[in-house]
Amino acid sequence: MATNGSPEIVGVTEAFYQAVFDTDRNRAFAVVQQALDQGISAEELVFSAVIPSMDRMIKAVSEDFNASLAQHFMTAQIASQVTDLLLSKFSQKPAVLGRVVIGTAFGDLHTLGKRIVIGCLKSLMVEVTDLGVNVSPEKFVDEAQARGAGVIAISAMMVHTARGEQGALAVRELLAQRGVEDRIKLVVGGAPFRFDPELYKVVRADAWADDGISAGRVITRFLQGEVL
Repeated sequence: MATNGSPEIVGVTEAFYQAVFDTDRNRAFAVVQQALDQGISAEELVFSAVIPSMDRMIKAVSEDFNASLAQHFMTAQIASQVTDLLLSKFSQKPAVLGRVVIGTAFGDLHTLGKRIVIGCLKSLMVEVTDLGVNVSPEKFVDEAQARGAGVIAISAMMVHTARGEQGALAVRELLAQRGVEDRIKLVVGGAPFRFDPELYKVVRADAWADDGISAGRVITRFLQGEVL
């Protein structure tokens, strides 16, 4: 069996990274299946190959100004699908890094950005609850408290849903009223925040992410207790 840092797992990690970076789903799955056939455990593949590759991917795609939205989406989805396959083969249920509830703001029906974030988070061993679209402030906070989530992530693709009274601002008010501001972080993203990088402060979020891939980095840092 390969061990962490062994030539076998290093080779698998590099091959998997290149396949995902090229958005070649079939090749990514072939790399993983070949590793399983060679006796590398599902646990080792996730923690020594998939997660390090996704960390590297987040940095590479976030810094590549030529990366398309399609590439962001495909890399996150492939990594998420591979992780789902491997988790089903774990000898025991794995520990998760943390829990997140995510949805689009009230009045907003866009889904693509949210789906990219979900794919990225799942590949990083984060438990994600997708609340869907047009989510009320109360539902965001109720679900976050019920599920023990450390982060509420809100996607808004239109200015009026980003700044609206039933968006992040209302979620912040509810977090304050319930005394859980210190325990549940609020992260926002979407086109309005790219146009105005200071907008997240206006809506009283703790942070914002430029795209779905970088959202994975921001959210996991919060879940690990980092201060941004």
